[in-house]
Amino acid sequence: MNVIQQAFQVPFSFNIIFTQNLFSSENKAFINFLTNFGEPGFQKKILFLIDAGVAEKHQYLPESIKQYFQGQTQIDLADEILVLPGGELVKNDSQYLDKVLLAINQYGIDRHSFVAAIGGGAFLDMVGYASCIAHRGVKHIRIPTTVLSQNDSGVGVKNGVNFLGKKNFLGTFAPPVAVFNDSNFLTSLSDRDWRSGISEAVKVALIKDLPFFEWLETHAQAMANREMNVMNEQIFRSAALHTNHISSGDPFEMGSARPLDFGHWAAHKLEYLSNFEIRHGEAVAIGIALDSVYSELSGLISNEDSNRIIRLLKTLGFTLYHDSLAANDKLNLWEGLNEFREHLGGRLTITILEKLGKGKEIHEVDFDLVKLAVDRLKLTLD
Repeated sequence: MNVIQQAFQVPFSFNIIFTQNLFSSENKAFINFLTNFGEPGFQKKILFLIDAGVAEKHQYLPESIKQYFQGQTQIDLADEILVLPGGELVKNDSQYLDKVLLAINQYGIDRHSFVAAIGGGAFLDMVGYASCIAHRGVKHIRIPTTVLSQNDSGVGVKNGVNFLGKKNFLGTFAPPVAVFNDSNFLTSLSDRDWRSGISEAVKVALIKDLPFFEWLETHAQAMANREMNVMNEQIFRSAALHTNHISSGDPFEMGSARPLDFGHWAAHKLEYLSNFEIRHGEAVAIGIALDSVYSELSGLISNEDSNRIIRLLKTLGFTLYHDSLAANDKLNLWEGLNEFREHLGGRLTITILEKLGKGKEIHEVDFDLVKLAVDRLKLTLD
């Protein structure tokens, strides 16, 4: 038997730039990045896609982008700026993936060129996936416009679409070449979308950083009151924790552990059961509360600790119970647990709390305790 063993490493590096009014003529951060990126001498092109919800609230945006690129000789802006739906619809309906791929082809976006997506997490997921499968990978830039995408999903390395009724069944691990977090987009968010993304900060604080959790407790009411300086600090600290975990651990999830999905096994199922009427961040808040109470019932954290978590989430404005949790004698949740097991390659690994600020991986779940935790969450409605 003859064997050729091959091994190589490919370094990945990208910056997350925090800014304001990204396409103002005075703000050179974006154009400087494009000009200086990659090998000199290549004529670069860029195709923009905008989440329809963002385009509606920021109607100046397409024209601002066109004016921003006027007079640029090294960067060709595609003639069309595509506006497509956001939210889970754009990940559920393959026509939108096809439209991005057709535009990449039509405007000659090659592997020296860029696809820039402006929108929420689901929109960035879909456009990123299209970029990764076109030409085996064209460069994509993320411009997140929600709290959740600026502090978590938009600064990571995952891209994907939903298929066969399963969330992110099709997807890739492929980092963007840059992320631009423009705080100006946050000003137009609804209260639900403003609040929704904070759940991911609570998640990462609970499993990794007790001082950050305590900071969230102290500033919860300020964030609920939409104080921008506090929200910006939360986003920066949350993004740093998420990216530090990715770079120091298992960025492409070769193993079975997914600690950053604390609270997510139930959340993913809840999104589907509610036909995505529940926002992802809202479902994550419920999932965090469920797994926190489960941690208490398992004897790992105290009742006082689980009450602190529930109090924080309620101060932020989250509702922590939905009828879908108890439907079908709670067997829908059991199905969600098995789907999560399948997503991880057959071995269940979920994160619960060993204490505030420290997660603990488990491979078996006592579903009777899960049912009791659901019953406890229903009491939070009182």
